[in-house]
Amino acid sequence: MNLLFIADPLDSFKIHKDTTFVMMRALQARGHHLSVCEPKDLMWQRGGRVTAYVRDIALTGDPVAWYIAEQAPPHERPQALADFGAVLMRKDPPFDSEFFYATHLLEQAEREGARVFNRPRALRDHPEKLAILEFPELIGPTLVTRDASDIRRFHAEHHDIILKPLDGMGGMGIFRVKADGLNLGSVIETLNRDGAQTVMVQKFLPEIAQGDKRVLVIGGQAVPYCLARIPQGGEVRGNLAAGGKGVAQPLSERDRFIAETLGPVLAARGLLLAGVDVIGDCVTEINVTSPTCFQEIFDQTGFDVAEVFANALEAAIAAH
Repeated sequence: MNLLFIADPLDSFKIHKDTTFVMMRALQARGHHLSVCEPKDLMWQRGGRVTAYVRDIALTGDPVAWYIAEQAPPHERPQALADFGAVLMRKDPPFDSEFFYATHLLEQAEREGARVFNRPRALRDHPEKLAILEFPELIGPTLVTRDASDIRRFHAEHHDIILKPLDGMGGMGIFRVKADGLNLGSVIETLNRDGAQTVMVQKFLPEIAQGDKRVLVIGGQAVPYCLARIPQGGEVRGNLAAGGKGVAQPLSERDRFIAETLGPVLAARGLLLAGVDVIGDCVTEINVTSPTCFQEIFDQTGFDVAEVFANALEAAIAAH
């Protein structure tokens, strides 16, 4: 089967930890053929179908020259998305206007017969910070606002808070303000830009010291291990991109309850893969654009998350 990955540039991959890479490796090992493009390579014209300018690749097993491509820019070949066995949208955040436009092109491709995972409408309907609003019983005290006075009121109530932009990834732009309120005004100005930008504010959860856990849900089912991303060196952020230490561990009873609650709901909406972030007992984000941590879990436990994903993808394609 021919599979298309829509992702960031291949030369930006850090294959020792990249989840998209191990997805490709597992699928190639099953005999599937791989093609790649970036969102900028998508095109639609009246009278035609949504088309991507793609490169056909094969993984080599070499840790440096890790792929070979049959085409080189600017000589990518055009192919309609509906002609692929499946299309995997794996573009990293930010979820900006161009990402939004790409989901509309992908949805048009679905109308033409393409099978897209995760489904473009589901990507669009589940911005990763705001998706938790639908499940208030699973989250801690949370505020979403553009109003500085709302943020000050929330701080006065909860004393120790986390503030973050809605479009960040990897811990980017996250601030903690403790009970003394030091720099709260400056943080608000930085994040909400005089009321022009919406901010998420959450009560600080001290359980972050035990890790910000990434719980993976594939085909509605929980992966039995999570990756606890533990802050290091005085950092408040556990994100690996911010220097957190990743420790794989079995799901707790609460983790499993969360995954079993969210899994069927997300799967029914076309989210084949989701990464639920949990601190203590509380869901903090639901990641759907390009969830990661496959390699870290495999390296520490031997549990092959990529194989589980490949099984789920093939089952979803067969059921389509």
